Amino acid sequence: MPDAFDEVFGQALVYAAIGELCLAQGQFPRAIAALERSLVHCESVPLFFGSTVACLGYVRALTGNVSDSLPLLERGVASGRIHQGDSTGGAGARVFALARVRLGEGYLLANRMDEATRAAHEALAPCRERKLRGTEAWCLRLLGEIASHRGSPEIESAEQHYHQSLALAAEVGMRPLVAHCHLGLGKLSRRTGTRVQAQEHLATARTMYREMDMRFWLEQAEAEISELA
Repeated sequence: MPDAFDEVFGQALVYAAIGELCLAQGQFPRAIAALERSLVHCESVPLFFGSTVACLGYVRALTGNVSDSLPLLERGVASGRIHQGDSTGGAGARVFALARVRLGEGYLLANRMDEATRAAHEALAPCRERKLRGTEAWCLRLLGEIASHRGSPEIESAEQHYHQSLALAAEVGMRPLVAHCHLGLGKLSRRTGTRVQAQEHLATARTMYREMDMRFWLEQAEAEISELA
């Protein structure tokens, strides 16, 4: 029979995983509900509190509650920092880096570009040190997003970071991130007038999002495609 801690630990992970899945699919109310349930259990599992509360903050930011999301994202980073040097096989470093990426996403949505850039680089360093390749791919994609969303887009930097993220994500089998990179490159290509490249990237993103039932992101890809018509 599992002891009480094992049961709480399992519940925390299950609800966090459900929240991450619902986030990926754009089912934000369900994601919020699952992540909030995970946080209740995370009181007894502090190692995973940082990534869970940061994920919750990111979902809230995506729903438009950016100002309310930032304190959650900052709590996630503060909690993750405590465990980043632990001896749990890199789990603490991964939690800190992922929470930092989420915070960078929040800053980006709040149009706080310098803080978003700093958060991305602070996440990237431990990823490369610990060889956390999946999280490194998310960091690179964030840097691509930041470069492409500046008032004067940094086209070369954005393309470089998107392609680096895309290559790494494809190598480790992160299909949702591959699709996000194609969407980012498609948006960037449309803005710079490279129509053929935009069509190719956006068509790839649309197909992948449809295959993975990622409806929120699918709508974004289709909206971009309609702008090309």
